[in-house]
Amino acid sequence: MTVLEEISKIGIVPVIALDDAKDAKPLAKALCDGGLPCAEVTFRTAAAEESIKIMSTEFPNMLVGAGTVLTTEQADRAVAAGAKFVVSPGLNPKIVKYCVDKGIPMAPGCANPSDVEQAIELGLKTVKFFPAEQAGGLNMIKAMAAPYTGITFMPTGGVNAKNLLDYLNFNKIIACGGSWMVTKDMVSAGEFDKITRLTREAVELMLGFKLAHIGINETSNDNALNTANRFDELFGFKAKPGNSSNFAGKFIEVMKTPYLGKNGHIAIGTNFIERAVYHLEKRGVKFDKTTEKRDGAGVLKAVYLEGELSGFAVHLVQS
Repeated sequence: MTVLEEISKIGIVPVIALDDAKDAKPLAKALCDGGLPCAEVTFRTAAAEESIKIMSTEFPNMLVGAGTVLTTEQADRAVAAGAKFVVSPGLNPKIVKYCVDKGIPMAPGCANPSDVEQAIELGLKTVKFFPAEQAGGLNMIKAMAAPYTGITFMPTGGVNAKNLLDYLNFNKIIACGGSWMVTKDMVSAGEFDKITRLTREAVELMLGFKLAHIGINETSNDNALNTANRFDELFGFKAKPGNSSNFAGKFIEVMKTPYLGKNGHIAIGTNFIERAVYHLEKRGVKFDKTTEKRDGAGVLKAVYLEGELSGFAVHLVQS
């Protein structure tokens, strides 16, 4: 998996500025505990280089990058400290070419079509859109994505909990940068528990887990239809016959023959199933890849977790 592919799976890149490197380790732990093993450490402060080194050393599985990189010398220092990617607020062709030639993943800031065309000329396929809200927000990204079909974006600047899903729901956006879950004031005050909580809330908002339906195992088509009809009679959940199962309303699926799970299965909907799999695997959850269901384009639509939960198999489904 490339760096940009992993950033896409993570979905949210915390953008941080540290005035004191002593805060680097507890902040990295807070972000990882909250479910975002990633950070863009900006070179706006003298502590940036040492902070990147501490984070990369203490949390080797964390994806640490350098932001606000304005010179090739800063790019070299960042990579030497352990940065796995480099981000800049604007597009400086000299810096971009330097990073591309050295194989350093690079996302320069682009705010207009001319910037995007320079990025394409330099061989890039992903750019930062900055400052996102001030430069026209999602509508501007959609307008630029129309002619530049091969470019994807990482908006940063004004992205927050209120507009995060609006951005991520556009398929040309691979991730969003933001600092609402990790402000400088929180870091200065040592509020790392709060950062963990806000980070976890950001991940939960992005993934949007919710109950999709409950599956009941039956032993025949007749039994499955009778059960679905009974839910219809009792609660008005309209019975809808299907190929391998019958539904009663939207939330009860009755299997014609027993499938996974002693009692049946529970389907959990999510906004972004690939991201959900990534984040759950980071928590130690294992998936049964043989149960994957993909559409004609190969896009994942459903997959079961290994094992059972109180006699029920559990699977994710794209909402």
